[in-house]
Amino acid sequence: MSYKAEYIWVDGQVPTAKLRSKGKVVPDGEEPPIWGFDGSSTNQAPGENSDCVLKPVFICPDPIRGGNNTLVLCEVLLTDMSPHPTNTRAGCAASAEKYAELDMWFGIEQEYTFFDGLKPLGWPDNGFPAPQGGYYCGVGSDEVFGRPIVEAHLDACLQAGLAIAGINGEVMPGQWEFQIGAIPAPAVADHLWVARWLLYRIGEQFNVSATLDPKPVRGDWNGAGAHTNFSTVQMRGNYDACVAAAEALGTRAELHIANYGDRIEERLTGKHETCSYKEFRYGVSDRGASVRIPWQVARDGKGYVEDRRPNANCDPYTVTRLILDTVCAAATSSMA
Repeated sequence: MSYKAEYIWVDGQVPTAKLRSKGKVVPDGEEPPIWGFDGSSTNQAPGENSDCVLKPVFICPDPIRGGNNTLVLCEVLLTDMSPHPTNTRAGCAASAEKYAELDMWFGIEQEYTFFDGLKPLGWPDNGFPAPQGGYYCGVGSDEVFGRPIVEAHLDACLQAGLAIAGINGEVMPGQWEFQIGAIPAPAVADHLWVARWLLYRIGEQFNVSATLDPKPVRGDWNGAGAHTNFSTVQMRGNYDACVAAAEALGTRAELHIANYGDRIEERLTGKHETCSYKEFRYGVSDRGASVRIPWQVARDGKGYVEDRRPNANCDPYTVTRLILDTVCAAATSSMA
């Protein structure tokens, strides 16, 4: 007997990478082996030297096919077994190992928007729905669109064993969010990429697409982000470490903005619960800040902070690596 393994990887599309996948039949009792693909079709190799390598890094049950079938998230290697230039996981893993003593955890809030053809799901064929106001965490068929897909996605993530923490309807109609974490990097990004793949795959069954576009509708409508919460072992025991982490992020604000997702300037306008991409500030309970310190963290004197800048279309390996490098380097320096 054999089982089906769906190999999933991140391609080389620019400015925003896409997910790809293909299936392999594997004999029972064997682990999914290293495999390969045509990199010339994914913007990862030239046609005259097209072979790229798929190395499994995270394997979980396949809730789509069921049975003993698996999903196999892979990182992309060159044929000499070194990381491919598009392989951002390798750098994330290296930073996580470098700062392992600080035991950083991440929780990522992935916002997305359902589309039915050329318009957001539930929107009228002509014109716009009622203005934002009643949609966030709403209930009722006049305000909520796509709940069966969301519930199917949540069930699939749970069956796959992903660290999914919750779901909610978002501020714009047809827009939703799920949360992954809190777990360390690069695992949080592994789980998020698989959860994204499941979202797209389940959307196929409903003939609805999910987009991570950071500003899916122009005008007075919220964009879509991937707010990234994090804490070190010091932050989980000391409020001053939380403030220091927020301040550290401000020292490299431009670098983070440049790597937090394409078209970030369209979302971070200073409106719709964002701080302008041109400035940096942090504050307690301030959803219009670049970095928010939750009120309960200030009350308890310990906890975590939320970087509200990453786009929905961000690469979570890059985002978590940058936060690790910025915050942990500052913390390590202060401990020296």
